[in-house]
Amino acid sequence: MDVFITGGTGTIGSAVVAELLGNGHTVLALARSDQSAQVLVSAGARVLRGDLADVDVLRSGAAQCDGVISLAFGRDYSSPDALAQAIAEESAALTALGQELIGSDRPIVAVSGTPWVPGRASTEADPLPLDGPVGGRGRSVTALLELGSHGVRSMAVRMPRTVHNEGKGGFAGLLADQARRTGVAGYPGDGTQRWPAVHALDAAVLFRLVLESAPAGTAWHAVGDEGDAVRDIATVIGRRLDLPVKEVPQETFGPFGPIFAMDQPASSTHTRDALGWQPTHPGLLDDLENIRP
Repeated sequence: MDVFITGGTGTIGSAVVAELLGNGHTVLALARSDQSAQVLVSAGARVLRGDLADVDVLRSGAAQCDGVISLAFGRDYSSPDALAQAIAEESAALTALGQELIGSDRPIVAVSGTPWVPGRASTEADPLPLDGPVGGRGRSVTALLELGSHGVRSMAVRMPRTVHNEGKGGFAGLLADQARRTGVAGYPGDGTQRWPAVHALDAAVLFRLVLESAPAGTAWHAVGDEGDAVRDIATVIGRRLDLPVKEVPQETFGPFGPIFAMDQPASSTHTRDALGWQPTHPGLLDDLENIRP
């Protein structure tokens, strides 16, 4: 399959590109800079120059290929407005990609987050939140899945809060970055809240499996660890960086504060049973041992 991919140089995207190429697929990847283009070409992908905001380029990429994986998302999370802008840009991109594929029966795989359900681990059957700080993502992915009735094999892979590789990435990576800046390995709340996690290389396998065989309109959970306590995550970070570990106000983490403070475990039992997906790489706490000062 010839696959058009956005976000192909990120923590998840670079692993997905390698996974696709290593399993007989070819890749056309969106690149917004010379540096990104060089990385993608070195990995073995073809390059389509453009930006996520350029919907004509996105349509062109989708038109040229047998399937699409949409991973790109803005990098500025410094304020609620910046986060909202990134969500709006992603929504417009998904709309353009989905419209290009209507009536073709070609696959498109979008990414979203695992939902949170009070008192238990969320499952693939739980709906995404349609309001709150990331409700826009839920609405755009839900709209894409509804294209399953319009000749698009649209699917979603729901990612946990931390996608990690070599101790980097996701919410745990943001905690480590904050610790380096402030000199404290801090966590919001009492630290008993749980975050799901997955190794990027395991997530990449799931993206390939979903692209190849999942039915239209379905959602899948790329969850390796159902829920690691945030205090345990901060404890490893503090030990690796030789910093004190303590509770800090959730406001310390800006727009992510309320999300960081939530208990949000997630299950991938259905995904494993239905698609035969089995994570094989280190869990989050073990992978954080790769953190360097």
